Amino acid sequence: MGAEGPIDRILPGPGRADAGALSSPAVLEQPRPLRPRLRATGSTGNSLLGALGRLDQRLLVMLRTRGHNPTSEWIAGALGRFGEWGLGWVAVGVLGAGLDRDRAAAWLTAGALAPLAVVANYGIKVAIGRERPLIEDHPRLARAPSKLSFPSAHATSSGAAAAAMARLSPSAAPALNGLALAICLGRPFLGMHYPSDAVAGFLLGRGIGRAYPLPGTGPHEVWAR
Repeated sequence: MGAEGPIDRILPGPGRADAGALSSPAVLEQPRPLRPRLRATGSTGNSLLGALGRLDQRLLVMLRTRGHNPTSEWIAGALGRFGEWGLGWVAVGVLGAGLDRDRAAAWLTAGALAPLAVVANYGIKVAIGRERPLIEDHPRLARAPSKLSFPSAHATSSGAAAAAMARLSPSAAPALNGLALAICLGRPFLGMHYPSDAVAGFLLGRGIGRAYPLPGTGPHEVWAR
């Protein structure tokens, strides 16, 4: 037998394709299913922290690529606009002040806590310096004033305002917390944040909202709920 040529060395033994078949574009370029890929923003390593980071990325891709339609994206966008700079929560505080005039100052303070929490959030963002996620072929569906991601300002302001207002109206707590959590979920859904950004922001906000003094409430009430 003669010496093997280049094609003989590439292909396996029995049943190998002939050179003409191999040169066909259909054989050389097999179609592959498209899978969204998250652009790396840093090494996750092999530690527990790395495993959590990879889970965070998988959840982000799932939220950004599943359940999307014009209606769901409109709702998520509307929630994002409500939470922008905490101004929607300021409006809720004004509404609460109008309905509960005996504690109007407390309601206004609870509403104003949302934009104050954004300021506190930004200091942490700068210190940590994590950048927003980028998913190939799935751009972000909203805009943001900075590239910094951790923790989410929407989640922090929403958690703070909802927790503070729940102290004033425990019966409204489920609705307030539900609205806050919906805003948090919308951030990775829109591709604006990693899920961990929203979780950390919400927990930070709840701590602020439960601890911040409200006019007309005593020290014993601060961590009561």
